[in-house]
Amino acid sequence: MKGKHVLPAAYALLPLSAQASLQASPQLLDLTTSAYGYLALLIFLLGYLFVVMEEKLALRKSKPVIVAAGLIWVLVGIAYHQHGDQVTAGAELRLYILDYAELFLFLLAAMTFVNMLEERRVFEALRTWLVSRGFSLRSIYWITGALTFCISPIADNLSTALLMGAVVLAVGNHNYRFISVGCINVVVAANAGGAFSPFGDITTLMVWQQGHVSFVQFSHLLLPALVNWLLPALLMSIAIENARPATVQRHQRMKKGGITIILMFLATIVSAVLVHSLLNLPPVLGMMTGLGVLKLYGYYLSLHDPIFREQGHITHHHAENSSNHGMLRGDHTGVVRRFDIFKVVERASWDTLMFFYGIVLCVGGLATLGYLNNLSGLIYGNLDMALANSLIGLLSAIVDNIPIMFAVLSMDPGMTLDQWLLATLTVGTGGSLLSIGSAAGVALMGQAQGTYTFMSHLKWSWAILIGYGASIMCHLWLTGL
Repeated sequence: MKGKHVLPAAYALLPLSAQASLQASPQLLDLTTSAYGYLALLIFLLGYLFVVMEEKLALRKSKPVIVAAGLIWVLVGIAYHQHGDQVTAGAELRLYILDYAELFLFLLAAMTFVNMLEERRVFEALRTWLVSRGFSLRSIYWITGALTFCISPIADNLSTALLMGAVVLAVGNHNYRFISVGCINVVVAANAGGAFSPFGDITTLMVWQQGHVSFVQFSHLLLPALVNWLLPALLMSIAIENARPATVQRHQRMKKGGITIILMFLATIVSAVLVHSLLNLPPVLGMMTGLGVLKLYGYYLSLHDPIFREQGHITHHHAENSSNHGMLRGDHTGVVRRFDIFKVVERASWDTLMFFYGIVLCVGGLATLGYLNNLSGLIYGNLDMALANSLIGLLSAIVDNIPIMFAVLSMDPGMTLDQWLLATLTVGTGGSLLSIGSAAGVALMGQAQGTYTFMSHLKWSWAILIGYGASIMCHLWLTGL
C-alpha cells in the first residue's frame, strides 16, 4: 500500500483544475522520517494527551486538537514547498475540509432533532414513565439496556446513553452497585446498537458516506451487535438484585408536538437514505431539508406554544424575531417566552463538532505526510485481514474511535464488504472495553460522578471482552470469512 494515494470522496467536488493537478501527481511524498514528520506526529500525540486528560484539566477536547490541526498542516505545507510542490498540500487540505463540511452539516441536523425532542420533554416523559411503573431493579436493568440498544441506531449512542443513564440514576438512588453495573450495561448497549446503523455513531456515518457499506447492508451487523451487548449483559446481571426501587409520584408529560417531531425525524432519515441510494446525492441533502422543515414547524410552535406567561396583554406578531431572544412583551408587564428553534440549535454539541474538525484535519495531515500508508502496510500488509480489523477495534478502547475509523478510511486497504462491516463492528464496539474508550462512557462518568468510574467499569472488562470476541466470531460465521 505504500505510495498509494486514495483520494477522499470530496475529490469530485473540486474544480476541474484542482482535479487535474491531483491526477497529474497521484502519489504523496513519504515524509515520515523527516523532521517535519516527526514534529507533526509529536504535536498530534501532545494534542491527544490533552484530550485524554479532558476531565482532569477541565479543558474541552476540541481546543487542543484544533490547534494541533493548524500546526500540523503548516508543517505539511512547509515540507511540500521545500520539495518543490506548491499544489498538493493545499489541494489535500481542501479535500479534507470538504469531507468535514458534509459530515458537519449532517451531524448538526441530527443533533438539532435530538435536542428538539429533549426540549419537548420526550425523553423525560419516557424516563419518568419507566421509573413510575414499579419494575424491579433487574427488570429496569434489562429494559434500559434493551431500549438503549434499540434507540441508539436512530438517536446516536451518546444521546441515548445519557437518556438511559438518567433512568438508571433515578431508579438506583443510593444503590451504588445497581448504578455502576447499570451504567456499564447502558454504555455497552449504546455502542453495540450504534454499530448497525449509519445514524448510530459518527464512525458508521463516515463508512456509509464514503460508500463502502450501503444503508441496508448495515443490518447484517444486527446479530453480531446483539451478541456484543447481550452476552456481557447476561454475565453482569448476576450482580443485580431483584428488589423494587422507590417509585416516582410525578409523571412528566411531553410538550406539544413531541410525537410530530418524532415522525418528522423518521421521515428525514428516510429522505436522507433515498436521496443517497436512488439519486446518488449526498445524504446530507435530505438531513438539511428535514432540518428546514423542522424550523418551519418551530415557527408554528413559536406562535401557538408559549412556554411561560406572566400577567398582561400579549402581542402575537414578530414571534421569532423578538429582540429579546424569544420573549414577547405585552402592553403592561406581561411577558411570554415562546419556543425558539435557534435556541435549540445552539444546544448542539459544538465541542463534539469542533473536535471532529480537529481530528479529521490532524489525521489528514498525517496521511499527507505518509503515515497512514506506512501504517496500512504494517497492519493490513502483514496480518490476516480479519485479525487486523479485530486489533484495530481494540485500539478504540484507548484512542477515540473517530480518528481510528478516519485513519482506516484514509488507508483504504482494499477490503471487501464483509471486512468493512467487521471493521465497523470492531471500531464501534471496542471502546466499550474501557470507560474512557467511547463518548458514551465518558459522558456517563460525568453524569454519575463517583459511582460509575473507570475502576468500576474495569472490573467487568473481562465480560465485555468476551462479548467483543463472540460478536466477531458471530460475524465471521455468518459471512464465512
